[in-house]
Amino acid sequence: MMYNQNVNLFEPYQGFIRGNMFKNLYSQFGKIYDINPMNEQAELLTYIDVLDFACIDLDLYLDVFPDNQQMIQLYNKLLNEKRNILKKYEENYGPLSLNSDALQSTPWAWSMCPWPWEV
Repeated sequence: MMYNQNVNLFEPYQGFIRGNMFKNLYSQFGKIYDINPMNEQAELLTYIDVLDFACIDLDLYLDVFPDNQQMIQLYNKLLNEKRNILKKYEENYGPLSLNSDALQSTPWAWSMCPWPWEV
């Protein structure tokens, strides 16, 4: 999926495995390894991590360039996508954190689900 028209940015997954969303700031310091999740739960967790990383990197950029509308739009798009994937994960596998929306009705539910590393 194409996330942006800016040629200076990696796609979120490519930025994640490189540790930098910005092509012009990227300097390879070792071998790049693809992540191969073993099941759907691990795939969703990886996708959440990818989107979280992309949002953090863009947030840091926006701290310096707060008026860049293209980056603001991309940040909002990725943040929204992360929220959707997080919701899907929590509907299928339980909450990931104590401030999860899934815990509003049953605050103790986080302790009843298997931990991500137990699956």
